[in-house]
Amino acid sequence: MRLTTAQALVRWMLAQRSELLDGTLVPLFPGVFAIFGHGNVLGLGSALAEHRQELPVWRGHSEQGMALAAVGYARATQRRQVAVVTSSIGPGALNMVTAAGVAHANRLPVLLLPGDTFAGRAPDPVLQQVEHFGDPTATVNDAFRSVSRYFDRILRPEQLIATLPQVARVLTDPADCGPVTLALPQDVQAETFDFPDALFAPRLHRVPRPRPDQRSLADAADVLRTARRPLLVLGGGVRYSGAAGRALRFAEQHGVPVTETTAGRTLVPHEHPLHAGPLGITGSASANTLAAEADVVLAVGTRLQDFTTASWTVFSPGVRLVALNTARFDAVKHGAIAVVGDADASLAELTGLLAQWRTEEDWSARAAVERTRWDTHIDVLRAATGDLPTYAQVVGVVNDHSGPGDYVMTASGGLPGELIGGWRATGVSTMDVEYGFSCMGYELAGAWGAAMALPDAVVTTLVGDGSYLMLNSELFSAAFAGHPFVAVVCDNDGYAVIARLQEAQGGRPFNNLYADCRSEHPDPPRADFAAHARALGCVVFSAESTEDLATAYRKAREAALERRRPAVVVIRTHPAAWTEAGAWWEVGVPEHLSGHADLTARKATQLRHLPP
Repeated sequence: MRLTTAQALVRWMLAQRSELLDGTLVPLFPGVFAIFGHGNVLGLGSALAEHRQELPVWRGHSEQGMALAAVGYARATQRRQVAVVTSSIGPGALNMVTAAGVAHANRLPVLLLPGDTFAGRAPDPVLQQVEHFGDPTATVNDAFRSVSRYFDRILRPEQLIATLPQVARVLTDPADCGPVTLALPQDVQAETFDFPDALFAPRLHRVPRPRPDQRSLADAADVLRTARRPLLVLGGGVRYSGAAGRALRFAEQHGVPVTETTAGRTLVPHEHPLHAGPLGITGSASANTLAAEADVVLAVGTRLQDFTTASWTVFSPGVRLVALNTARFDAVKHGAIAVVGDADASLAELTGLLAQWRTEEDWSARAAVERTRWDTHIDVLRAATGDLPTYAQVVGVVNDHSGPGDYVMTASGGLPGELIGGWRATGVSTMDVEYGFSCMGYELAGAWGAAMALPDAVVTTLVGDGSYLMLNSELFSAAFAGHPFVAVVCDNDGYAVIARLQEAQGGRPFNNLYADCRSEHPDPPRADFAAHARALGCVVFSAESTEDLATAYRKAREAALERRRPAVVVIRTHPAAWTEAGAWWEVGVPEHLSGHADLTARKATQLRHLPP
């Protein structure tokens, strides 16, 4: 079949299918986000236009925003579908690198198709080309190599035959899953080749469920049987395996308290008697209390990031770690007994080996006792009175008005700690907190992608004023395209959570809250978020109190669905009221600060590293 490179790529994407966790067959590539320029408008753009009815193309307004929307789409579909993003060469391509980092850190599949300079080099240097004096083969797209699971530059049309099976492998492999980048020189996009028909044959991609090595599984069972205070930690791998039910049955059969990581949040019903709450510095004092006493930790589907482990201070020094993960890279960390396999299949086999083993009832009961104490603490925070609503109260209002099919999300700043620690699960796998790469701007763009993936749910994103100002263009993209979600914008006068970190570690207030930033104005202007969101085509509501917020949020949910566009709720929030989980996080505290007498934070860091 004689086709251009771009035509062949599009036809191949159309032929790929995927299987959802419930067995439903869907397109592997459900749509394309595109901003066209001279590096992709004629080649890939023309090929996409030929199939506009079969493969939806959505116009974005920031390449980074589009790619972050693709990340949000991948998370909302449990990695079973992959959104595609294409850009022109140069700045358009580089705008996607940050989003590639988000996908890479969080093990999420996206397909990035940046345009590239001419492979033939005859017209070089072309518009937007960055010339490397010592390497004519290098282009700005090489920046994607460090944040791609798989990278290729297509220099001849027939190279697609070899690379496309690898593209599908990485995007659907539970261990290697992550962003794929195919750099497409604009001349090669338009060149033709006689492609074999077999390349375009329909193909169903089922995510494999690798079974663990029986010897490793037996070792893990031996360690668990010795445990008097075992703890089960559930991460994102449990979510993507669809193993939440299996993990809960495992915990019930053996009486093991359960905690969740950031990516594993909302896997366990909040009121379950074995649920100890979320783990780590953005988690709960309840889970952290049990973690400090646990003698064996079974960590399933998690890379145990520093926020989860409180920089490896949340567990007791003598704890024994069993890590069950599809990726050996993650399973072997920190001297763990590694079990490499699918979470659902591996937990089933591990239960069989453990037979009737069960931990002591007193330890099992601690989960509900500690979590009830934490719930009481959150209730107090939600009921507090003051001049301005707190993040905890904003989370509480959204939580109270959300149903089991709704979806909540946030990223970076102070809101992740409030949402992770204070939310009470309304449904399974209904939260997305981007705290793997902690990318400001994901909140609004990712919500666009999640809203596309979950048309029957109300998607709510919580966003601070700093993130809103950093990347808001996809509010208009979603409004224009007709994808509704609710955005609650919390205005606390700047980068409040970084100001908190700065001052808590001995630093002086500087360049974070607006009051501590330089301006030539005696009375600097403030952003009018309501007017701005309205100008981007959104329905807008304002609130000044928690009571106002409850009314505004209810109206926003209704308006978003009725008018098929984002509904934005704007509220001023307290800049220094936080939910504290009682854990510690290691950051680089200076050994010396000129004019600063208080080096307590540095001394505390040094003490943490003394031998136990």
